[in-house]
Amino acid sequence: MTENHETDVIVIGGGTGGYSTALRAASLGLKVVLMERDKVGCTCLHRGCIPSKAMLHAAELVDGITEARERWGVRATLESVDWPSLVAARDDIVSRNHKGVEGHLSHAGVEVVRGSAALTGPRSVRVEGVAGTFGARRGIVLATGSAPRTLPGPAPDGSRVVTSDDALFAPGLPRSVLVLGGGAIGVEYASFHRSMGAEVTLVEAADRLVPLEDADVSRHLARGLKKRGIDVQVGARLLDATVLDDGVRTEVRTSRGETRTVEVARLLVAVGRAPVTDGLGLAAAGTATDARGFVAPADWSRLETAVPGLHVVGDLLPPPSPGLAHASFAEGLLVAETLAGVASPPVDYAAVPRVTYSSPQTASVGLSEAEARGRGHDVVVNTMPLTAVAKGMVHGQGGLVKVVAARGGQVLGVHLVGPNVSEMIAESQLIVGWDAEPSDVARHIHAHPTLSEAVGETFLTLAGRGLHQQ
Repeated sequence: MTENHETDVIVIGGGTGGYSTALRAASLGLKVVLMERDKVGCTCLHRGCIPSKAMLHAAELVDGITEARERWGVRATLESVDWPSLVAARDDIVSRNHKGVEGHLSHAGVEVVRGSAALTGPRSVRVEGVAGTFGARRGIVLATGSAPRTLPGPAPDGSRVVTSDDALFAPGLPRSVLVLGGGAIGVEYASFHRSMGAEVTLVEAADRLVPLEDADVSRHLARGLKKRGIDVQVGARLLDATVLDDGVRTEVRTSRGETRTVEVARLLVAVGRAPVTDGLGLAAAGTATDARGFVAPADWSRLETAVPGLHVVGDLLPPPSPGLAHASFAEGLLVAETLAGVASPPVDYAAVPRVTYSSPQTASVGLSEAEARGRGHDVVVNTMPLTAVAKGMVHGQGGLVKVVAARGGQVLGVHLVGPNVSEMIAESQLIVGWDAEPSDVARHIHAHPTLSEAVGETFLTLAGRGLHQQ
């Protein structure tokens, strides 16, 4: 390595935002150095999105055995869950994806430098353990991601008190768990542990679960989780937690002001994530975090800070960036194309879908009813239960389709709760992203029998052509 290593683009952080930036920049002919102190793929691939969804798929299989026996007369039984085999299957999926990402980077000619990176100027970086300084002719991209937030109290120990980063790697399946935090991550972990037979208490300080979603989505989700036997406590707070030899004793203040003692084998803290900027050297580059710890761009159309050539993607960005892996992919493409001098449309954050992979699932895109009204829209709303269509009855899990539209105008938001709705949101993303009106959607035929028929029927009703007017 030369003392002054020059390249076109330096990307600090190898998660989804970082490696998508690197791959796209390289495909446009730029020389790229990607710096990562952990494994490429980072949280999403190794501790978050991919391994958690693998485990949630296993949870669906377990739930399916119960449904087969109790609803369909299939005399299936669940002998046990072989935890080591489950972990091995999960890790195999992660490993294959990791090798795939590294292979793509190598094939694209991206140089991967291992180690902790710090800015030494607006266009220069040093890497711990590597001689010399790296310089970037076109620019530097900050993509260092986020880490779990924690609360005062017992420190995570990877066994009895865990965060969302290490919950999947804690030993075995607990007999009981208190999940602190009712956002998407907390709800998913509560759902997983319940499927695996644990007694689950889910505690959320806000007055409803997934509080960033539409209120009807929150209500139907809570109903579905309670039906599965999860003790859902909203408007509640964890007052205290004491680590015992075989678990954790917690004190919870309920929404009614009562104090409950709940002893569990594991306390899982899922109260959100915070941007990772410690040691990044922002001051040396002439920038800083905002009061919330984010690195805010001065130009959202280029995701560029006030320092020319210094860009940000992923979890370092404040809202309206949602801190979702698929949003960071889009941000990476935008920044890479900007650095290459290629015209690129800004990220349309209003059209970024949001999914919670619990049972039931939630999926949404666009504005909630409250948000639409709060922005001054005269809105029309239509809702339809998934059980209004035959395939919804087959699944038997309930659910909801809700569409929010401007009166006489475009669709502002689509919100879904129920089985497999994560695979139904892409249509709605196009509807919202292309400013479609209900009548535009109503003329398209949905296959029968499918769950998506309920989406089609909701738009038919809004267009005045519904067969089941509400």
